[in-house]
Amino acid sequence: MAFIDFKSIQQVQETFNIKYNEAEFIVYSDLEPSAAFMAEFTFSRQNIDIFSSEASRCENVIYPLIKDVYKNYVTLYSIWSHKALAYNKVLSGIADYIITSKSVLGKTALGKPIVVVVEAKQNNFIVGWGQCLAELLAAQKINKNEAMPVYGIVTDGEFWQFGQLQYDLFTKNETVYAISDLKKISGALGYLLNQGQGYLT
Repeated sequence: MAFIDFKSIQQVQETFNIKYNEAEFIVYSDLEPSAAFMAEFTFSRQNIDIFSSEASRCENVIYPLIKDVYKNYVTLYSIWSHKALAYNKVLSGIADYIITSKSVLGKTALGKPIVVVVEAKQNNFIVGWGQCLAELLAAQKINKNEAMPVYGIVTDGEFWQFGQLQYDLFTKNETVYAISDLKKISGALGYLLNQGQGYLT
């Protein structure tokens, strides 16, 4: 099996004995999208059909927004696009996007996975969350610290859902964020990276 073989949260739960909860765990940071990002995003939205395909969503919305937030934490974290992530043969595959701690080996080596982002293919969030939770389990096991929260995002570019895995409990944030409220998405991403700083040493 691999990440893409998990088709729902329930399947991951039953395979690995993971508990499920829904709660508001995100406390917004005051981080806002940069002026440069907003100018580029506004241009793209006005002139390009940015939601016309999965590739377009990734290239014009998902990765640029994650990267914009990441720039505020560049001294602490590394960002990866379509990177192999593996704990064993079952918990392995290509993660759409990962934010990790910076490795002492340099930018070519993975540090501790903090945030994984999964694109909801064909707008299917059920399958997206199955894959994301499997990636979170791999991240948790790679970090060798079940007390350390790892965070997941599933998005189709228009809607953004957030989750957290700590110990054997997966918590899905109750609020779903829309691309029309970029400040809240940036603030939520900033919160995840602020929380992750406590586990970087």
